[in-house]
Amino acid sequence: CRYLAVQLSPAIPVFAAVLFLFAMATLLRTSFSDPGVIPRALPDEAAFIEMEIEATNGTVPQGQRPPPRIKNFQINNQIVKLKYCYTCKIFRPPRASHCSICDNCVERFDHHCPWVGNCVGKRNYRYFYLFILSLSLLTIYIFTFNIVYVALSESGCGEVAGMGLVPGGSQSLTVLTVLEVLICFFTLWSVVGLTGFHTFLVALNQTTNEDIKGSWTGKNRVQNPYSHGNIVKNCCEVLCGPLPPSVLDRRGILQQEESTAQEESCPRGPSAQEPTAAQGPGGQAEESSARQKDGSLPHPSASLSNAEVPEEKQLTSGELPVPSQDAGRAEH
Repeated sequence: CRYLAVQLSPAIPVFAAVLFLFAMATLLRTSFSDPGVIPRALPDEAAFIEMEIEATNGTVPQGQRPPPRIKNFQINNQIVKLKYCYTCKIFRPPRASHCSICDNCVERFDHHCPWVGNCVGKRNYRYFYLFILSLSLLTIYIFTFNIVYVALSESGCGEVAGMGLVPGGSQSLTVLTVLEVLICFFTLWSVVGLTGFHTFLVALNQTTNEDIKGSWTGKNRVQNPYSHGNIVKNCCEVLCGPLPPSVLDRRGILQQEESTAQEESCPRGPSAQEPTAAQGPGGQAEESSARQKDGSLPHPSASLSNAEVPEEKQLTSGELPVPSQDAGRAEH
């Protein structure tokens, strides 16, 4: 606002612009970065895992439910279960989960954010947290200085009105500012509340998925094996820890082995009979010449097989073709 820049400080709009650019940068970084997608098992790897599971569990009799595919893993003297993903054909690492929207297993899965359009996981959680934190600061900043502007404009400062920075007769700018204050007021609760919730999770080194499921606060009263017992250490690990490299092959070629296998396994329909039924001009000429040698006239439908002629129109050797009513009408 020109009034706040001239009357109070020129740094006010500059700081607002910096916050806006930082929020947009973290939003784009969260949206277009790899959240920690775990690649699916190759066919050979999936077959090897299946052999290991069968060797461990043994053959299951028919009618009985197979045992759950779980492996036990110890972290900080505590047993953590590794679950098997039937879609990706792998045992998921600790804290990983399969996203039903992205259809991928994500390492340290937090949640799928529809506003960001991407999963929030191990590799982009810090950018997501910085995004909602900067957005909260920007909302509070705009809300505060809008109230300051409305208060100063309603107080009727003579010097400011004489400078032309505040419209005297027209109240359109003040009405728009009040409307912006109302929008910021109702947006403030959701954005700041979300930031406070994730700050609480970062301090405890938990994820949204673990908090919703009650993994460490349920009936079992199991302590979080990933927490260091110190808020500073947990924040440093989540927000400042080293990022693992992406394991996705962005330049790789998608293998369509499954689709080709399904096409080969599907039975072919009437198109399989086309090579035998649809003969070329040479074949028809040979049939007509052979029939002329025998002394019989070629029939128009002789080249058609019984499979191509409908059942109602297939004639036996002793029947004569009966003209249809449409043909009689055409002759009249």
